[in-house]
Amino acid sequence: MSDNNQMPAIGVSMKRIDAFGKVTGQTPYPSDLNMDGQLWMKMRFSDRVHARVVSIDTRRAEAYPGVVRIFTARDVPVNEYGLVMKDQPVICGPGSTILGADVVRCLADVVAVVVADTEENAAAAAPLIDIEYQDLPTVFDPEDAMQDGAPLLHHDKPNNIIVHYKIRKGEMSEGWAKSDVILEGEFSTGYQEHAYLQPEAGLGYIDEQGRVTVVVAGQWVHEDQEQIYHALNLPPDQVRVIYPAIGGAFGGREDMSVQIVLALAAWKLGRPVKIIWSREESILYHHKRHPVKIRAKWGATRDGKLVAAEATVIGDAGAYNYTTNKVMGNAHLMVTGPYEIPYVQVDTYGVYTNNIMTGAFRGFGGPQGAFAAEGMMNRLAEALGLDPVDFRLRNVIHEGSIMTTGTPPPPGVTIQQTIEAGAIESGAWSHNGQGWQKSITQQPRESYKRRGIGFACGFKNIGYSFGFPEQNWATIELRGAGVIEEVTVRAAGADVGQGAHTIFVQMTAEAVGVPVEKVRLIGHDTAETQTSGSSSASRMTFMTGNAIRGAAELALKKWQDEERPAIATYQYRPPATTTLDKETGYGTPNFAYGYVVEVAEVEVDLETGMVNLVRVTCANDVGKVLNRILVEGQVEGAVVQAQGYAIMEHLVSKEGRVLNPFLSTYLIPTVYDIPVEVKSVLLENPIPIGPWGARGMAEMPFIPLAPAIASAIHDATGIWFDHLPFIPDRIVEGLREHGLGAIV
Repeated sequence: MSDNNQMPAIGVSMKRIDAFGKVTGQTPYPSDLNMDGQLWMKMRFSDRVHARVVSIDTRRAEAYPGVVRIFTARDVPVNEYGLVMKDQPVICGPGSTILGADVVRCLADVVAVVVADTEENAAAAAPLIDIEYQDLPTVFDPEDAMQDGAPLLHHDKPNNIIVHYKIRKGEMSEGWAKSDVILEGEFSTGYQEHAYLQPEAGLGYIDEQGRVTVVVAGQWVHEDQEQIYHALNLPPDQVRVIYPAIGGAFGGREDMSVQIVLALAAWKLGRPVKIIWSREESILYHHKRHPVKIRAKWGATRDGKLVAAEATVIGDAGAYNYTTNKVMGNAHLMVTGPYEIPYVQVDTYGVYTNNIMTGAFRGFGGPQGAFAAEGMMNRLAEALGLDPVDFRLRNVIHEGSIMTTGTPPPPGVTIQQTIEAGAIESGAWSHNGQGWQKSITQQPRESYKRRGIGFACGFKNIGYSFGFPEQNWATIELRGAGVIEEVTVRAAGADVGQGAHTIFVQMTAEAVGVPVEKVRLIGHDTAETQTSGSSSASRMTFMTGNAIRGAAELALKKWQDEERPAIATYQYRPPATTTLDKETGYGTPNFAYGYVVEVAEVEVDLETGMVNLVRVTCANDVGKVLNRILVEGQVEGAVVQAQGYAIMEHLVSKEGRVLNPFLSTYLIPTVYDIPVEVKSVLLENPIPIGPWGARGMAEMPFIPLAPAIASAIHDATGIWFDHLPFIPDRIVEGLREHGLGAIV
């Protein structure tokens, strides 16, 4: 039997189970791990953005002291990989059976791998590899890449278009005819570097059962395993992936970096092999957030009802797909916001170029789409003379609304309540019984500074979209005599720093009915667990919680039947989603959403163009707060990361080359930059299919901050800024164009 009088395990601010080890330095990360007799690896990356590798001469490098082996494309049995599309060679060069594997398409392509007795010797030998290239035509602008006659990066993608999504809802000529006010806008967003604390590192070896084992940081152990065994042409049970502690991810570890080549070297050499990327290598060679260009046209009636919206969305995928087709799918949905719009036409493209690859990053297309959608909403509100809160409340979706995809949203639509809570809790808005009214912003004493307050909202899917198979497995084992004395839960979901493992333990304790001290978690090891899917799409608490509840119910039944130990495994599958119709966009793309509102207060220096984010109120409907301190941490972390995206982080890429691959030149927010207050307003409107009513929330506070800041800058200066990031030179340029600020 369970402990019926126990304190609740969820809904409390329990400390993280990994906190002590991490703050004391006792917890190992991949770079901390070593084995006797280990070798060291360095990867030789491409010297060209687009070229055929004619030959590779390794003789000089092989003669360097300490070099043990150099691997090239000939050594990879199935020389391809990719999370969604296997469109990238593991190692580029001649000798593969895979068509096109002898071509490098960006500077992040690998052309050889050096293994030596020390890290220094491997690093010294790598530049000694002589490579002969045949240069190929290049293209760096996605709109240029889409044109007939542009250089083709992949033979199976005409005009370099990976995906072209459409939405066609109603006859647009009717929509424009019914619109009293029509506005057009053009928006662009930049790259963003994940800048996680722990650069890419790992250790490959052969374990005691003869399995090729890779210890690395990632977001989905079973997917890493699949990509390794596919490339090495090994049976799945001959490859093992283990995650130790993970120093941040944010989507940046969804795709491969060192995993496959570590496995290759350990498999071929039968010895442990280790690699650690420098920060420069990390910035240069892992993917970024998609830069996106959006052209938008929206129409509304005089009384504030949206009528029509049109958008063209173009995302730069770089040289390989990574998750471009999924990211641009999200941008496709979110570029029209959480609003009822009768007439909609959207065309969204993901396009190959010779730039650095782009892929998953917190929000996964949502921030780019919301930047344009909320920008258009704020402009329309101003043009109509309406309060931005009031204007949104006239147009947001409700239960049963028909979305742009022609279907209703999943149950649990609470964007209206979230907007109202965010407006009130910010202190900047009030409702007088007739409508919403914004208070007057207190201005700074300095004449060269202006303060403003801005508003934006958004929504984001929970879980995989567009018919992608969604599942999560958990196993629970109950041991004891008369009472349950020990509970073991096997759940593979990656804890990338967000506290997922703490929540797994809390949810297990609650589901079984025991104190958290009795729960032991086994995770992060393909040899011990079944797949939990990736730590992405704000899905891990939602999906694993449902799997844990299912496993606990089955295990408790066995326990009641006096089966000892009681062991049960459960696979959770949420409601099915569908792809979108290729011509109309009709479909059911998601099974759950989260809703978020942000109010941003900024201070703009009219002389320097510096934008200081002073205060943020974030209202987020989380369904059920399972651990308040962890949820608030996610809100605060997302806000600061989104602040960097909006104001500071400017990755400069010229002709496919990142020009500022250092944290001294690519600036992220520090403790001196963050707002004086991030107010977390957590709404709890449970959704029926969520575990204890919880819905995912980790990405949501990122999504509307940039447009809220844009709105606040406009409130302060009267100028709309439409291109991210809002770095000082862009602000100064805009101020001077409008006759504001210092004239030099």
